[in-house]
Amino acid sequence: MARYLDPKNDLPFKRIFGEHSDLLKSFLNALMPLNKNQQIVSLDYIPAEQVPENPAKKNSIVDVLCKDNYGRRFVVEMQMLWTNYFTRRMVFNASKAYVRQLNKGEYYHLLQPVYGLAILNESFDSQTPEFYHHYRIVNYRNTEEVIEGLEFVMIELPKFEAEKWADRRMAVLWLRFLKEVAEDMQDVPEEFNENEDIRKALDICREGGFTEAELAAYEKYWDNISIEKSLIYESIESEAKGRAKGREEGIAEGREKSLINVVINCSRNGLSVEQIQAITGLVEEKILEILR
Repeated sequence: MARYLDPKNDLPFKRIFGEHSDLLKSFLNALMPLNKNQQIVSLDYIPAEQVPENPAKKNSIVDVLCKDNYGRRFVVEMQMLWTNYFTRRMVFNASKAYVRQLNKGEYYHLLQPVYGLAILNESFDSQTPEFYHHYRIVNYRNTEEVIEGLEFVMIELPKFEAEKWADRRMAVLWLRFLKEVAEDMQDVPEEFNENEDIRKALDICREGGFTEAELAAYEKYWDNISIEKSLIYESIESEAKGRAKGREEGIAEGREKSLINVVINCSRNGLSVEQIQAITGLVEEKILEILR
């Protein structure tokens, strides 16, 4: 029986969507809020510093940056762990992709929309059962008035229910693929084999298609995720204890101490400054100051 790697992991995710534009096109057309007459026909990858060259550099976020035949940019991210700073990073990445469309002296009318897509392996919105969240820049009083340029879609994978999207077959297949394929999968659902795109993505996830070094990086990724999760929860607990003191200065002091401890523990566990930024929300200068 074939063994499959979890496609949410950095390595298979990047191989599926960062190396096969036909699969990325299918994925985006299925999940993004595009009109029928604006479906993506072709894609080109855009090399950028946002895209990690190796899985050890960034554990909780996976980026794929591309542009389509209309010139629209898409930033695709797989987020294994939720932090309160993730939305800021998402806006930052999309804004960077928007600004970098123009060279010095070019005109603003050349700018094309940028879409951010984040697949979240943890839930962040406990107020609603909805798993699909679409954000645009709208007029506060009249949401029909829209400023074009940036749009964001965030999908909470744990809350995904196929029954709610009965009329969106490809979207259901892609989200089921991400949610269900894992090392312990016993049987491949018949629907996966019947669809050409999903079958191809599944074949890419076969363990036999990866070298020993790649498999070691795959396992290391999960180890780092576990470390990050522990550190994030430690930070939350420390902050909660600070609030329990009931005094404003106690809260501030407790938060500062907890962040310092998180930074030190992250560094001891081999996490990069960029990874520590994603966890704590601190600027690079502050992190380096703590580590001196």
